[in-house]
Amino acid sequence: MRATFMYEAGDVRVQDAPDPVIERPTDAIVRVVRSCVCGSDLHPFHTLNAADGPVPMGHEFLGTVEDLGSEVSGLKRGDLVVAPFAFADNTCEFCREGLHTSCPNGGFFAAGVGGAQADAVRVPQAQGTLVKLPKDVDAALLPSLLTLADVYGTGYHAAHQARVRPGDSVTVIGDGAVGLLAVLSARRLGAERIILMGRHKARTDLGRFFGATDVIAERGEEGIAKVRDLTGGHGTRAVLEAVGHMPAYEMALGAVRPGGVISRVGVPQYEDAPVGFGSLFGPNVTLTGGPAPVRAYIDELLPAVLDGTVEPGRVFDRTVTLEQTPEGYRAMDRREALKVLVTP
Repeated sequence: MRATFMYEAGDVRVQDAPDPVIERPTDAIVRVVRSCVCGSDLHPFHTLNAADGPVPMGHEFLGTVEDLGSEVSGLKRGDLVVAPFAFADNTCEFCREGLHTSCPNGGFFAAGVGGAQADAVRVPQAQGTLVKLPKDVDAALLPSLLTLADVYGTGYHAAHQARVRPGDSVTVIGDGAVGLLAVLSARRLGAERIILMGRHKARTDLGRFFGATDVIAERGEEGIAKVRDLTGGHGTRAVLEAVGHMPAYEMALGAVRPGGVISRVGVPQYEDAPVGFGSLFGPNVTLTGGPAPVRAYIDELLPAVLDGTVEPGRVFDRTVTLEQTPEGYRAMDRREALKVLVTP
C-alpha cells in the first residue's frame, strides 16, 4: 500500500509501506475512504528532527472494514466507519467517564500504529473505537462525517469543557478548523455572543457563517483591548483557545473575565505558562481542556451531521489525492488552504 511519512521538518513523502495486518484479536483493518491533514500535523512539519524520523502521519479517517480480529463484534466487513483520532476500549473506568484519551488500553493513531494518510490502517480496540455509519450515506456528507474523527469533536470539547451555556459570552482564539468548529459548537450550545479572534477573512467569514457575532483581527494587547471594549471592559466568561502557542494563551488570559474559564484544545507547544496570582489564581479563572475524547461525543454530534442541520465539513477547502498529500501540507503551511481533504 501507499502511506505518508514525515522524515524531518518540511520533508513529507508518500511511499510504499507494508499492508497492515491483524496483530491482535481486538484489531480491525480499515480501507481508508477519506482522510485529511490536521493543523496539529504542522507542528512536526515545522520542528521534526531528522533523527526522529521517518514517522507515519495522519490520525483522521473514514473507511470501510476490510478484516476483523476474532474478538471484535458489532462490525462486519464492508461497514462504513469513522474512527476517533484516539483508539480506546470504550469499557474501562476512564472511557465510562467519557475520557477515552486516557484509556489504559488505548493510544493515538500514527505513532506506533500506522498513519491514516494511507490506503489502509490497523485499528486497535476496534469494537470500542469504530463507529458504524449508514452504508448508503450521501457522498456529499463524507467531509462533514470526517470532522467527527477530530476537528468537530475537538471544537465541541473546547466548548463542552468551558461549560458553554445558553446566553453565554465566548471568545474563540484561532481561525483554523478547530477554532471555527469551536464557534459552531458554542453556537449549538446556545452562546449569545461569540467573538472570533482571527485575521484571515475567508476563514473568519466561515466563522460568521458558523455563528460568530464579532471578529477581531488584532493580536496581543491590541486584540485583548478590543475584546474588552466589546464586553464592557470585563472580557468573556469562556475563552476557547485553539492554537497552542504561548501568545494565544496570553491572549486567553487577557480576554477571560474574572470567574471565567479558559479551555485549551490547541496542542500546547510550551510546558510553562502563567498560572499564578496575577493570571489565574487572583481572578478565580479556571483552566481546562486537553486532547478531546472524541469517541464520547460522536453519538451526540452524528445525527445533526447526517440530517444536514450542521455542515462542519465546510472547513475543507482543498482536496488532494493521497499521492499529493505533501502538497496539502505545504498549502496549509502557506495558509493557502484551511484544511486539506485526502481521497484515495
